[in-house]
Amino acid sequence: MNISGRALPRGYSRFFALAAGIGALGAGPALAQTFLQAPALLGNAGGLRPALAAHGVSLTFTDSENLLANLAGGVKTGTTLQGVTTGTLELDTAKAFGWPGGTLHLSALQIHGRSLSGPYLANLQTANGNEAEDGARLWEMWYDQSLAGGRADVKIGQQSIDNEFVTSKYSGLFINTMAGWPLLPSEDLYAGGPAYPLASLGARLQLQPAGDQSILAGVFDDNPGGSRNFSADGQQLDRSGGRFSFATGALFIAEYGVSASPLGLPGRYKIGFWYDTGGFPDQRYGTDGLSLAAPASNGTPLMHHGNHSMYAVADQTIWQSAGDSSRNINLFGRIMAAPDAQNYIDFFFNGGITMAAPLPGRDADQLGVDFGLGKVSRRKAGLERDSASRAQTDEELFELTYQAVALPWLVVQPDVQYIVNPGAGIADPQDPARGLGNELVAGVRVVSTF
Repeated sequence: MNISGRALPRGYSRFFALAAGIGALGAGPALAQTFLQAPALLGNAGGLRPALAAHGVSLTFTDSENLLANLAGGVKTGTTLQGVTTGTLELDTAKAFGWPGGTLHLSALQIHGRSLSGPYLANLQTANGNEAEDGARLWEMWYDQSLAGGRADVKIGQQSIDNEFVTSKYSGLFINTMAGWPLLPSEDLYAGGPAYPLASLGARLQLQPAGDQSILAGVFDDNPGGSRNFSADGQQLDRSGGRFSFATGALFIAEYGVSASPLGLPGRYKIGFWYDTGGFPDQRYGTDGLSLAAPASNGTPLMHHGNHSMYAVADQTIWQSAGDSSRNINLFGRIMAAPDAQNYIDFFFNGGITMAAPLPGRDADQLGVDFGLGKVSRRKAGLERDSASRAQTDEELFELTYQAVALPWLVVQPDVQYIVNPGAGIADPQDPARGLGNELVAGVRVVSTF
């Protein structure tokens, strides 16, 4: 089997062979029934899972495979398959050795396949949240201690902050990368910040001063790649996930959340900010005051001390079935802004609508439409005008997705994305006089829990 003329990596071949073997074993009616109803593909793993659980240990593996095609526009059309297998080990210290309220967490990633966005799309809002450099790497390694009867907890260690900060309950449904960790910090922080597939050492405090309120705050190494060069690729610099560096500065981030029911229906609203103490190069001017595109420029960017952003997140249910509360319609929105002098992206928004249980008998399924907008800063656009190249403006994304829970351990998610003004208007390499054509991306994500 191959994709676009390329043979599948050996990891895929092993995966399909395993699936075929399990299917053959499931020929017996009783075994087949267990296989279809189990929460994980391997069930209790021959008694291993309950044995580990008795000692406070949980071990899970998930695999996400993404088959996506660029059908029109962009750099070129074509199809790629990329996936990530995530292994997670957690230890409940109360069960393990009588220390109440503690959790020890370790996770690792095995990333395989080929990204669609870079070679085929050259867009800003990359098509697949699993896109990353091939290889196996440590992801997170932290200890969390619950305090004050569960009203507070402290987490210390290597953390991927996109799992907790700037999150939206409903935006997380979508496949596009920027529905998770937003475009603005992805472009404006060193190596995209401590977010998948990278993480950084740090400490995080969570408080619940009241049942409907929460405070989340943390400080982290701002540069998971460790290079003083802002343009360096963090994944290339730290291929194993085990490099710890404090080369540039600290990233402070905090948010306040409150539950509210303005429509008599559940809603959650958050405001937050981040501040990075590191140095950030100006997007247009050098230390000599000239445009970096000027022939007489010394080519050394003016450095700004620190960088910051404000953001807000809203998740609101707008309709709920009277006979079935699991069937509902929800709105969500996230907005972020940052100063334009030292940032490539100075504004980002994504928002949309989701519906849970959209079809009769499909209570676990979800349907959603998302819109994303990323705006290139005026300072960056000014540099491009100075160099007589196409000045970037903004990029828009529309995404339609349907997440179907086929089995308790198997989720299948068809997806369509339409990108307007890809790369915010960068030149088409085949015809530099015009920008890239609008892109139509379609495909499917399959997530398995082992």
